Amino acid sequence: MATGKSLKQFDEEFFLKFNSSKHYKKEQIIIEPGLEPSGVFYIKSGFVRLFLISKDGRELTFNIYKPGMFFPMIWALSDSPNIYFFECLTDVELLKAPKNEVAEFLKSNPVVLLDLTRRILSGLEGLTKLMDILLSKNAYNQVCAVILMLARRFSNPNKNNHMAIEVPLTHRIIGTLAGLSREATSRELEKLEKEKIIEQVDHKIIVKNIKKLEDEFATFAADHIIF
Repeated sequence: MATGKSLKQFDEEFFLKFNSSKHYKKEQIIIEPGLEPSGVFYIKSGFVRLFLISKDGRELTFNIYKPGMFFPMIWALSDSPNIYFFECLTDVELLKAPKNEVAEFLKSNPVVLLDLTRRILSGLEGLTKLMDILLSKNAYNQVCAVILMLARRFSNPNKNNHMAIEVPLTHRIIGTLAGLSREATSRELEKLEKEKIIEQVDHKIIVKNIKKLEDEFATFAADHIIF
């Protein structure tokens, strides 16, 4: 890896070699389950959602990818067939490289491979926690846990210690993370807003009282060994 460059810049330069920049619109499906992906994608801008549809027809979101991330890496590194949908949560610009070239890039750059491994393990931990949330029967705590996870991953505190989650999220999408219907999710978000824990502005959620949200999350976690 060249010195003086950030890891993100280094990764982006690799993908730019293939002259494969493409723009996708919000809600556009990039990859569908059962179909062979055309390569490995790098997110230059925007947010991408990984989800599947369960046997009973429920939509379940398992991850949200932000700029600088690669996908679909399970398919790319294990030769397992892709079973997920990848959908644009916003307008997105992607770069693409052939799977074998990405594998060689990772082999030749252990710092990049280490960073990718860290991200995958972090995602696995998040998935484990998410599965535990889905087993809970307390809708309020489920939504609290999801909002806290999103705030920790997609925001930074401002001078008022408020945390604006930078991903635009509908109540339906939050529900697919919490394992709840849109209607149930809306009710719990309204409670959080009335308690002045969050504020909702143009599909963006601002966490106004992170301490109280963490307390609610801790209450939920106390009854769940994984946390």
